[in-house]
Amino acid sequence: MIGTWINVGAVLLGGAAGLAFGARLPERLRQTVIAALGLFTAGLGVRMFLETGNPILALGGLALGAVLGEWWRIEDGLESIGRWLERRFTGGEATEGGGRFVRGYLTASLLFCVGPMTILGSIQDGLSGDYSLLAIKSVLDGFAAMAFASTLGVGVLFSALTILVFQGALTLLAAQVQSVMTEAMTAEMTAVGGLMLLGLAISRLLEIRPMRVGSLLPGLAIAPLLVALQEPLGRWAAVLLAWFGR
Repeated sequence: MIGTWINVGAVLLGGAAGLAFGARLPERLRQTVIAALGLFTAGLGVRMFLETGNPILALGGLALGAVLGEWWRIEDGLESIGRWLERRFTGGEATEGGGRFVRGYLTASLLFCVGPMTILGSIQDGLSGDYSLLAIKSVLDGFAAMAFASTLGVGVLFSALTILVFQGALTLLAAQVQSVMTEAMTAEMTAVGGLMLLGLAISRLLEIRPMRVGSLLPGLAIAPLLVALQEPLGRWAAVLLAWFGR
C-alpha cells in the first residue's frame, strides 16, 4: 500500500498547489490549459487503445460495460458522491447534474484510476512491495492534479479518496488478480481504459459532447473476461460448424 499512499499524497500536494496559485491565472489562460490537458488525455487514450490485440473484444467489453453501467447507474452514483462531498466539505449548494466541484472530482477520479500504470503498479506493489511504477505515476498525477485544480477547483483533491479505495483494493487483491490475468487480458483492459480516457477528454475536458463515461467502468472487467472466454467459445463454435457441416 506504500505506492498508493504516495499517489494520494502527490495528488493532494499537487492539487493544493493548483488551488493556491490557480486563482492568479487569467481565465483565458486557464481555459487554454484545460484544453491542452484534454488533448493530452485524448492522445493518451488513443495510445492505450492501440495496445489491443483484438478490437472486437475491446468493443464488446465497452458495449457490455455500458449496458451494465447504465443498469447499475454508476455515473449517477459517482455524481451523487461528488455532490455529497461538495455539501459536506465546502458548504456549497450542489446542483443537479453536477457543478464545477463534481466535474473536477469525476474528471480527476477517472483519469487517475483508469490506465495500465494503475493496474500493473498496484499488482506490483501488492505482490513484491515494489512501488516504483506507482511512484512514477504519482509524479505524473501530482502535476496533473495541479493543473486540474487550478481550473476545476477543490473537487480535484477529493479524487484522492477514489485513488485510496480503488488502487488500494487492487493492491490488496494483487495475488488473486495476478493469478488469472494474462498479457492478452491486460492489453484489452488497457484498450478499454484508453477509450474511456478518450471519452473523458471529449466530454469533460474539451466539452465537445456530453458522455456518461463513468457508466463504462464495468468494461474494464468485462474485456479481460471476454478474452478468457474467447478460446472455449471458439472451440465450441468450431464443433458446431463441423456438426452442421456433416
